[in-house]
Amino acid sequence: MIKSVLLLSAITFIPALELRASIPWGIFRMGDQMSWIAVALVCSAVNIVLGWLVFTVMGPVFTIVRKWAWFDRNVWPVLSKTQNKIHPYVEKYGEFGVAVFIGIPLPGSGVYTGAFGSYLLGLDKRKFFIANVIGVLIAGTAVTGLSLLILHGTVGDESWIARLFLKI
Repeated sequence: MIKSVLLLSAITFIPALELRASIPWGIFRMGDQMSWIAVALVCSAVNIVLGWLVFTVMGPVFTIVRKWAWFDRNVWPVLSKTQNKIHPYVEKYGEFGVAVFIGIPLPGSGVYTGAFGSYLLGLDKRKFFIANVIGVLIAGTAVTGLSLLILHGTVGDESWIARLFLKI
């Protein structure tokens, strides 16, 4: 069981995959070792912790990177301009906009980009943490539901979704 949890955690930590890959992996490949509920809970919990870690590390990382003159002169003004431009939208939609962004189970969204964008946009820790939990729960529910539909044959064997996940 511990080996399964560690493997699911490792897959969840991969950027661009996160629980969008670890939940199907666990349900289809580890179904005899863990129930689908356990897989979904482990992957969701790890993804929530991952978002918190990424958001928390952003401050010290940018402090270090900004000491590099080239970054501070060339990249930081662009990031700062973007932050000022988008900040009114963050104020308007707040954590719910970030939660939807994190919760969309598509490549390019997720906790890595959600945490990075939230930090750059100046979303405070509390709001990000709420958005992160809500977003991960949305994504986890969607991916688990789709995986169970495929597993139980609701989505046909010949569908592109089944071929993507089951390698038929």
